[in-house]
Amino acid sequence: MGILQEDLAGDIGSIPRCQTCGSERVVKNAWACWNPDRGMWELEQVFDHEHCNQCESETKLVWSRPEGPNHQRIRELNDRFRIEGLGRGSILLTQGIQAKGGEFAVSAVNAVREFADFSNDNDPWGEHDFGAVDLHGENVFFKIDYYDLSLQQGSENPANDGCTHRVLTIMLASEY
Repeated sequence: MGILQEDLAGDIGSIPRCQTCGSERVVKNAWACWNPDRGMWELEQVFDHEHCNQCESETKLVWSRPEGPNHQRIRELNDRFRIEGLGRGSILLTQGIQAKGGEFAVSAVNAVREFADFSNDNDPWGEHDFGAVDLHGENVFFKIDYYDLSLQQGSENPANDGCTHRVLTIMLASEY
């Protein structure tokens, strides 16, 4: 089921689960105190009682790490952003692309939208986050990177569109 609580409890990214049924729908009794300086509730005290909403009974928590990134969900979100322009994100055209002129830039964006030649060589994780196209004799790359909403660091969970800002960069291969 997972690694014992003492091994992972409190580790960033670890998940508490019910020892009986494995559900993540678990709660723990706690007190929260209002912090007027921050304008939010802060956890003050956590108690021993643990409850599973799935089993509807007391339980013990078992902590484990998630299986890994949800590559299928990331691929769906990347395709939706790349092809349809939907979701939170930005499209960046490098100086090399811009120097080729507006018509070339529009052709590059359209080529990236239409790209479907993903393989193990250019897409080993199956996330549709990189590709290369030949456009008017120029090799053009595209890459999708995942940032937090402030664009200050990488996204904690690229499979969650609510906490991820996608950046699609379109560049000449010579700029890579």
